[in-house]
This record gives sequence, C-alpha cells and structure tokens, in this order.
Amino acid sequence: MSLIQQQQQNHITILTLNDPERHNPISDGPMVDALCEALESADSDDTVRVIILTAAGKSFSSGGNLKTMLPGAPGALAADEPAQTPGNYRRGIQRIPLLFQRLQKPVIAAVNGAAVGAGCDLACMCDLRIASSRARFAESFVKLGLIPGDGGAWLLQRIVGYAKAAELSLTGDMIDAQTALEIGLVSQVVEPDALLATALELAGRISANPPRAVQQTKRLLQQARDNNLAHHLENAGAVQALMHTTAEHHDAVAAFLNKSN
Repeated sequence: MSLIQQQQQNHITILTLNDPERHNPISDGPMVDALCEALESADSDDTVRVIILTAAGKSFSSGGNLKTMLPGAPGALAADEPAQTPGNYRRGIQRIPLLFQRLQKPVIAAVNGAAVGAGCDLACMCDLRIASSRARFAESFVKLGLIPGDGGAWLLQRIVGYAKAAELSLTGDMIDAQTALEIGLVSQVVEPDALLATALELAGRISANPPRAVQQTKRLLQQARDNNLAHHLENAGAVQALMHTTAEHHDAVAAFLNKSN
C-alpha cells in the first residue's frame, strides 16, 4: 500500500495521505519519507503549479502515532537517553515543516476530517486551508503531557494570532470547522462531497496566473512574516527587478493592453 496517493489534473497535483485505518498519523519514519518525497517530486515538476494535500478515510491526520511515542517502542521519537531525542525529531517529523518552508509551489490543505496535534500542524504548514464541515482541529499536545515538537507553536500563532493560539495550545480543546473559519484557521467550510472540487477550483484560479509570479509572491508572503517592513521592501524590490525581465510578465501586460483597447 502506498502511504501517499498522487494524481494530477492539469497543472494541479493532489497528494492524499493513505493510512486511513490508523487515521493517517504522520510521525512514523515511512510516512515522513513518503510525504517528503511526494512533496519534493511535485515541487520540482515544471508541469505542476499548485499542490493539494488531503487524506483518505474519516480523518485528515491523527498527528503522532501513540503506539510509538514511549521510549523503547519500535521507531519511537523518544529515546531512552533524552539527549538523543532532539536528533530523532530532526531526522524525523521536523523534516516536514522545514520542507514546507522550501516549497516553491502553493499548497492547499483540503481538510476532510479530524486534524489533531501534528495533524493540525500539518494543515498549518500549508499556504491555504479549506475544511469539510466534518473537520475538527485540536492543538492537543498538552493533553498528552507534550509540547508541539513539530513547529506548531511557531505556525499556529502566525495564522490565528498569539492569544487564540495560546488558548488552543494550552487547553488542547477541539474546535469544529465553523469555529476554525471564525478564527481564520481555514478560509472556507464546505460540505464533505464538495471539498475536493472546491480545492480544485481554488487551485485552478491560482494556477491560471503566471507561475513564476505565483511562486515569488508565496516566497514574499513567507518572508514578510518574520521581516520588518524595511527588510521586506528591500526583498520585494529585488524580486520585482527580476520579475520585470520575465517573458510571462511581458506577455501578461501585452494581453491586458490588447484586451483594454
């Protein structure tokens, strides 16, 4: 069984987490490897402009595999010697958020069901999130006596703000899709049978734009989260100098001027 199913429609690649019986945990080595390989493959494919990430079954992702959390379990992130545990995280699940930071193509999460712990964080790693009305979200590490070891404390507050991220992280409470919409965690909530079609429609609107401009816009948005305005404007000027030289920019302006005449 392939842990990641992959299909392409026009310039859009759909990646599906495919371990539904276990609710698509993402902490085990084989799933980390499969997800990273699929994302890197799609990102390096010049025919792909947008990536959609979704999941098979009733859940988006249960996050960590509880059976491998305790020291001594096969594939456990926690080592018998605590000093070894950070290395396990770096070689394991922490590869995923670092890879997302390097991706050039926009990624849309189509959240079909529960996104819990690292599963919630996986949705947060994506650029955009659309939720099924059946989706649920929980930054639930604290309920297991843990902290978000995969970057969740960095990711969540950049989407919903510090106070709401603190509430979700410190309580571990589960929220429904409508609440996720109200706090800005997702941008749309749709009926389950419309989820993939809605994600494809959004991806189509993005992929219709000049691809280099889309990629550079994504990069500027990411950099702007951590840079002050002066640094951001410096970056924007450098990128814009490049964009003004591209054929896609020249063609787009010419097409616009022809249309307006």
